[in-house]
Amino acid sequence: MEREPSGPIARLVQELGKLPGIGPKTAERLTHHLLAASRTQVYALADALRAIKDSVRQCRQCCQLTEHELCAICADPRRDASLICVVEQPRDLAALERAGAYRGLYHVLHGRLAPLDNIGPEQLTIDRLLERVRKGGVHEVIMATNPTLEGDGTALYLSSLLAPLGVRLTRLARGLPSGSGLEFANSQMLVDALEGRRSF
Repeated sequence: MEREPSGPIARLVQELGKLPGIGPKTAERLTHHLLAASRTQVYALADALRAIKDSVRQCRQCCQLTEHELCAICADPRRDASLICVVEQPRDLAALERAGAYRGLYHVLHGRLAPLDNIGPEQLTIDRLLERVRKGGVHEVIMATNPTLEGDGTALYLSSLLAPLGVRLTRLARGLPSGSGLEFANSQMLVDALEGRRSF
């Protein structure tokens, strides 16, 4: 039986290979790049990796990732607190912010309903969204889940919970390609989708 390679180099290749989009060859290239880099560069990377686990947490209001109790968007008094745009992941929020057409607040679910993957409502931040809406002051909730089967299912489930609370429910217009994700849409597509949102 062939023994698995051991030692710090093999361990780093193995750990890098666990990252999404990183295959064995890329993991090996990255490892050799880090071996050739200066001690300062490698330690800076190690410190940055440690910091994201030690310092980054969810915003107490919208569940976006932040170093503070409130993220910069929730803490900004110029944002329209009567609008909440619901997204699946922090990267979706970032894509909408880059488009620059939305001035309301967000809510990050940190996933989407996917029964086949054992992801139910309890794994998402749905309770915190409902709590925000129940507090009052929210007039519209925009469903900006991705235009996929799971994203649409999540939006429908949320709308069934939010409808009795008396808020206007809208969905991004279908200027977005079906089956794709917000992070891959260009700014104009996102602007068009926001402006063309429709009621549920």
